[in-house]
Amino acid sequence: MLHGLQLIPQYREYVWGGSRLRPERVPTAEAWVVYEHNQIASGVLEGKTLAEVCRQFGADLLGWQVVTKTGLRFPLLVKLLDCAAWLSLQVHPNDEQARLLEGPGFFGKTEAWHFIEADPNAEILYGVLPGVTRSQLAEAIRNGAILELMQHTPVQAGDSVLISPGTIHALGPGVLVYEVQQTSDLTYRVFDWNRPASQGRPLHIDQSLLVANPQAPRQFLPAGQLQSKGVQELISCEYFTLERIVAGTESLTLNTGQVSFHALTVIDGRAEIEGEGWALQLERFDSIVVPACCDSYQVRPLMPLTMLRSRAAG
Repeated sequence: MLHGLQLIPQYREYVWGGSRLRPERVPTAEAWVVYEHNQIASGVLEGKTLAEVCRQFGADLLGWQVVTKTGLRFPLLVKLLDCAAWLSLQVHPNDEQARLLEGPGFFGKTEAWHFIEADPNAEILYGVLPGVTRSQLAEAIRNGAILELMQHTPVQAGDSVLISPGTIHALGPGVLVYEVQQTSDLTYRVFDWNRPASQGRPLHIDQSLLVANPQAPRQFLPAGQLQSKGVQELISCEYFTLERIVAGTESLTLNTGQVSFHALTVIDGRAEIEGEGWALQLERFDSIVVPACCDSYQVRPLMPLTMLRSRAAG
């Protein structure tokens, strides 16, 4: 029977990264903590990638609902992002646009952010101003004047945001962010703060013009609505559900229902995750995938605990 799978993160050293994820190696911008090409850290599957295990175990790992909808590919990607400078202003396609622009087999990119830490006066760019038309947006993208049309949104630790396809957006400096998204790396840069448009950071003006949507929906859950304990839904969409789990000393019993895997990431504290015949201890920023076939499992706090759980939606 499959057990919980602890994953070895992969890191990305982009120009806008900071020192919170790997103080010994700066800049570190991203940790890809639940990703189809992460290796399993221990157990009989040690060294295999999550993608290989998905192909081997199918619905036992992914859940019957996931396999029915997206096949044997792991459908989500979870990252931690440490932003010391502005990220590029960017936009993502939906599934149909991804296939049209990139080819068969590509997914669009719907994503959600949960702010783990935020400096005073931290903000993001989140959609364009009300009333902006498609023609005005297109002209601003072509002319490099898009900043004049953007909405500046203050953020604090505990806020959660959904980024729908077509939403022009950018993370600002001074934030540490948990991001869950479809398994897709399709990012079209609209504006990059006049950094050199090198081979690794080109602008994608033509693609941006095709997918940017001034009426893209917004979903924002402020930190003031967070619960002090238990399981709380933060963001839900057609691709995933993101939840926050808070516990003091009492254990929590959770259940996959065999519908979808659960991806767990500790953002504060320490925990032991235990299922039938297995147990794994997690430190801050550690992640595991609980296979769908595990059904019931327990979260045992080893100190006051905050975790995030992502699972595929029906």
